[in-house]
Amino acid sequence: MNRILICRTCKQQDGRPVEAALISLTKAMQNAALDEVFKIETVDCMGACEQPVSLAFQGKARAAYLFAGLTIPDDLDDIVATARAYLDAKDGWIEDARPCGRLRFCLRARIPAL
Repeated sequence: MNRILICRTCKQQDGRPVEAALISLTKAMQNAALDEVFKIETVDCMGACEQPVSLAFQGKARAAYLFAGLTIPDDLDDIVATARAYLDAKDGWIEDARPCGRLRFCLRARIPAL
């Protein structure tokens, strides 16, 4: 199972808590039929506090990605597109990030799989 992690301590730009973003993301992943291959979880601070909201992709034997500066619901389509690119990429290592839309400019870290 792959995971999408959202920082629990981030506040969205409009001041709303991240729980609203979590609900929107869960619905978007369900609508894209990706809810069976991604578990969505919250975690405490991922260290990108200067640009909330932060979100990460993680999977067993797959690369990990940290994004910051996301706006939800505005970035939902790009998050879903990135989830698909992540699944399609060998070991999760996305070579061409253009399908990820704006998220490719929000990338803060890309960590190779173990």
